[in-house]
Amino acid sequence: MVSSSPKNAGLYFLPLGGAGEIGMNMNLLGYGPAARPKWLMIDCGVTFGDDTTPGIDLIMPDPAFIAERRKDLLGLVLTHAHEDHIGAVPHLWPRLECPVYCTPFTAALLLEKLKEAKLAGKVPIHVVPLGGSIELGPYRIEFISITHSIPEPNVLAVHTPLGTVVHTGDWKIDPEPVVGQVTDEKALRALGEKGVRAMICDSTNVFVPGSAGSEAGVRDRLATLIADLPGRVAVTAFASNVARLDSIARAALRHDRHVVLVGRSMNRIVEAAQACGYLKNLPRFLDAEDGGWLPPEKVLYLCTGSQGEARAALARIAQGTHPHVTLSGGDTVIFSSRVIPGNERAISAVQNQLMARGIDIITATDEEDVHVSGHPCRDDLAHMYQWVRPELAIPVHGELRHLMEHRDFAEAMQTPETVLAPNGTLVRLAPGPAEILEEVESGRLYLDGLILQGDESEALRERRRLAFAGLATVTLVIDARGRLAVPARVALHGVPDAEDMTEALVEIAGEVVHREEGRAWADEAFVAEMARRAVRKAISQRTGTKPQVKVDIIRLG
Repeated sequence: MVSSSPKNAGLYFLPLGGAGEIGMNMNLLGYGPAARPKWLMIDCGVTFGDDTTPGIDLIMPDPAFIAERRKDLLGLVLTHAHEDHIGAVPHLWPRLECPVYCTPFTAALLLEKLKEAKLAGKVPIHVVPLGGSIELGPYRIEFISITHSIPEPNVLAVHTPLGTVVHTGDWKIDPEPVVGQVTDEKALRALGEKGVRAMICDSTNVFVPGSAGSEAGVRDRLATLIADLPGRVAVTAFASNVARLDSIARAALRHDRHVVLVGRSMNRIVEAAQACGYLKNLPRFLDAEDGGWLPPEKVLYLCTGSQGEARAALARIAQGTHPHVTLSGGDTVIFSSRVIPGNERAISAVQNQLMARGIDIITATDEEDVHVSGHPCRDDLAHMYQWVRPELAIPVHGELRHLMEHRDFAEAMQTPETVLAPNGTLVRLAPGPAEILEEVESGRLYLDGLILQGDESEALRERRRLAFAGLATVTLVIDARGRLAVPARVALHGVPDAEDMTEALVEIAGEVVHREEGRAWADEAFVAEMARRAVRKAISQRTGTKPQVKVDIIRLG
């Protein structure tokens, strides 16, 4: 039982990721004296690099605020197993060193990540049964089953002496989820009847009218589509959507096709799902090497790469470079997924490559029932507010425009209080009306190879500049009298080479050394800077571009 609250205690909320952006979710709840509350972390996720972050695969919230207070961090609770909710755990846990709590499927996927990071056995993972609860200091946390696009998503009801906070995680309302449990409406209504101080809620589809739709409809449509397709069939979907994988596998079985898994994450998800009791009563999934031995009308490839990822299976199939899978004219690829904003060009490129090879494609635009969203649309949100009836609404999991629209929606649902709290906003939830106390430092960390670097990483800034403007390198060899020992050398990388420009730049750099001959030996940095400016100005005048210019000076004698 949650004890009564001391007079000086407060209840606090602080998002460090996922509020003002979609992805890399990280939220904190605090309870206790303002000077030193006990903290609870909910989710620890990543987002993925794009063309604005060259060379960066993963981006995650900077946990500096809570890392400095990790002695007061009671635990990390994971709502579900999507990358934007668990993907940062292997990278950030050494800064937190707290126990982790999650349901079985999430634990299975997390353990594989920890093995890769050589952290297995070091991170204390506590597996919570579906519908279970835990107690951590002043918090009693209920795991309430709901539906989403991955097994075992949970709404968290966090009970404290100052009231209950409901954190929805990612969710939808699906009356026929195909895999897993239906939404526990009874438990959510019970929370509303007892009183909920605040609800922290998914905003992804707040602009979308209606409801998200059911996986059962997708199952039926896929079965009908696959029945009429000749040749080889490949279906690409989010690997984590086990219900979709189940539907595809059963459609293949119904039409006498063998399912071949193509892509590392597809194999990893299937293995974890089967270990947790999902994907039952199906024939054995085949490896990519086995698919080539099957007649075209007997094979169905289940592929990674629905978002056009360059290294994923489907991109390599489209390019004709996959070592085991070949598609050709008369074959079909079904995109059973949505286009994540920002991935449009990559997906179009893969689809164009497939079509150039004579391969037919079917997308959610062509056949609306080959995919449904895993996030709540406006009708779903209305049901959630009617069930939970929070005193206070705090939108998360969305860009600023989503959060603002969700705030207006909550007010239209007669929610007494709403707070807009982007990343870094420390909010006091209780006692009394909600109040924004301060803005704390929040930022991002970038995984650059094996190294985590912050927003101010000079390597990333320079890489961005190089990616957009190119590089010119100038090499000057100077003798002991401060004169050029040999003509300057200039190399252009990603810079348009106008007629005779390289020769002109060689002459310009040489003129700088000749002009500064008296300082060239004694003040190397000064001469290098003068040469850099002169070469950059000349390139800009001739090409209209402003590349990075790097000058190396070699001294002889």
